[in-house]
Amino acid sequence: MSERRYIVGPVYDWAFFLGAPMLALALGILVSDTALAHEDWLFGNEEGTLVSFFIGTVIHAHLVAVLFRSHGNAAIRRLYPRRFIVVPIVLYAAIMLSPWIAVATTVVATFWDVWHSGAQTFGFARIYERNHGTPADLGRRLDFWLHQLLYAGPILAGATLMDHVDSFDNFKSIGDAVFSSVPAHVEGNTRLLTYTILGIAGAFLVLYVAVHWRLAQRGYRPSWLKVWLVGSTGFVSVYSWGFNSWGQAFLIMNLFHGVQYLALVWAMEGKRIATTMRLPGRPRIALAIYLGSVLVYGLGVTALDADLKELWAITMVVSLMHFWYDAFVWSVRKSQI
Repeated sequence: MSERRYIVGPVYDWAFFLGAPMLALALGILVSDTALAHEDWLFGNEEGTLVSFFIGTVIHAHLVAVLFRSHGNAAIRRLYPRRFIVVPIVLYAAIMLSPWIAVATTVVATFWDVWHSGAQTFGFARIYERNHGTPADLGRRLDFWLHQLLYAGPILAGATLMDHVDSFDNFKSIGDAVFSSVPAHVEGNTRLLTYTILGIAGAFLVLYVAVHWRLAQRGYRPSWLKVWLVGSTGFVSVYSWGFNSWGQAFLIMNLFHGVQYLALVWAMEGKRIATTMRLPGRPRIALAIYLGSVLVYGLGVTALDADLKELWAITMVVSLMHFWYDAFVWSVRKSQI
């Protein structure tokens, strides 16, 4: 009976979904004062710490893993050939031909990633609610905005805001004075932005509690797995993005997000991936190929010189297509399973 509450099962879910945020926080704290996070190494054409190479590999590995869900699924690929074939080619050409578009994609990717990350946790929470027996639309909209607030709010009001906004600095390289001035404007208004976000957050949380109090009066009881996921993820987000006490916010937040995604793709697509590889009876080998291929891509991207525009453009296309595809592939796949 308890198995039905989980997406895969208790061990798998706690290892890769439910426990991932707190485990990532623990790892970030453990490595924060070690040589892993402070000593620079040269790998390929890039210089960085072992932590930066590690998290860069995880980030790009989970981004490219979407291809197993989109292009790797023939039924879905046939439904949307233009989205999966034409759009990436056009976007790649645009990045290569237009310096302005090339720079703009870095900004779009930075902030789309924030939105996408909040949406991913929202998706997990709603699956646990569904498995708990909660009607699909009950509290759905409030849950969506709660997860966006818990993920984006600490960024907009916290210690890592400028790390995200600094992506606008790239517009200086093409002489765009308007967008390149965004970081200076934001930095000059950080206190106002912080108070604004805190005000919005406070009002929203009061509304959220009030609505769910009324639902509780009518007999609604949330999934405790969802409550844990939301609470732990929110705590890690506020503590990491908001305060960055250990200087490892990007490691912590991107690590658990990437692990959750890689594990989810295998959980939902593993049998089909193994069949496509002609290894239906050898899932472990198929899993090794799946993880190995995306991790090799991730390490390659992290180690290659960013000045190689042709290769850099590919990584930008993969990133943007990951955010876009992941927004609709799940809903599309419902008719295929």
